[in-house]
Amino acid sequence: MSTARAERLVNLVLALLSTRQYLTAERIRGIVPGYADAASDDAFFRMFERDKTELRELGIPLETGRNSAFDSVEGYRIARRDYELGEIDLAPDEAAAVGLAVRLWDSPELTGQAQGALVKLRAAGVEVDHTAPTVVESRVRTEPAFSPLLAAVQNKQAVRFGYRRSGSPERLVRTIEPWGVVSWRSRWYVVGHDRDRQAPRCFRLSRMLGEVRTVGKPGEVRRPEDVNLLEFVAGTGEPETTPVATAKVWIADHRAAGVRRHARLVGRLTVDGVEGDLAEIDLYTPERAADWIAAHGPDVLVLEPDVLAKTVQDRLEAVLSGEGQP
Repeated sequence: MSTARAERLVNLVLALLSTRQYLTAERIRGIVPGYADAASDDAFFRMFERDKTELRELGIPLETGRNSAFDSVEGYRIARRDYELGEIDLAPDEAAAVGLAVRLWDSPELTGQAQGALVKLRAAGVEVDHTAPTVVESRVRTEPAFSPLLAAVQNKQAVRFGYRRSGSPERLVRTIEPWGVVSWRSRWYVVGHDRDRQAPRCFRLSRMLGEVRTVGKPGEVRRPEDVNLLEFVAGTGEPETTPVATAKVWIADHRAAGVRRHARLVGRLTVDGVEGDLAEIDLYTPERAADWIAAHGPDVLVLEPDVLAKTVQDRLEAVLSGEGQP
């Protein structure tokens, strides 16, 4: 977004917040800096329509209405009761979780957004502990293609990139209309309409080769309203039909919900005085499972097989020594 447009949107929000009456488009044109530069009436109305859409997409509650039954033209305003942030009340453990979430992101784009959210919470009077110690310092890493794809999604613009399919050295060129970028099983995917295949497809960012280039003009991509990006990736991901092994693990009570969702509880077990469940987990990719289990730190203990238990232990020791992360 250009600086001029950003300033105009801020001025528009301030103007609509400062009045209890509905302001007509013509009135807004006269009092909001930035609209007077429009070359014609049509140019102003196109600009104003884009700005209204932008505000609504940002979640700003833009109201329309008339001040009296005698008014022939509708106006606009923003009700403070709907715009202002309500009271936030976080328990100490919830505040610590927010602080930890800020530390998870390992990319300049997302780090900035996370820190911005932290500032807003503090401005609302919520004390967030972002220095809470953790046994395992997990991080959500992004791929080089993440930033340009996210920008393309926001700009509603098609992209083209090189791609390597699983198990094949062949480089393909794909052109898609991106609908969104999601994380599934510790991997990032972009979902959209594949122009080459004329069908919806998802692509793993780690398999993209070279630069992601934009194609066509912004605003040309239309995302279907009924599409669920995460469900699409989960349903069309790489097949994992037959487990290669079964792991037996101990899970501390009321912890590691992510592991519990994939586990079969088979009994109870106490480890070092801590109560927990004895569970079995089907393993499709043991190496990935080691990273996933190690991320839960002391809340999950691998009992069998020995190879997986040793791999998880190595991951944790590397983290504690500062040599790596799970």
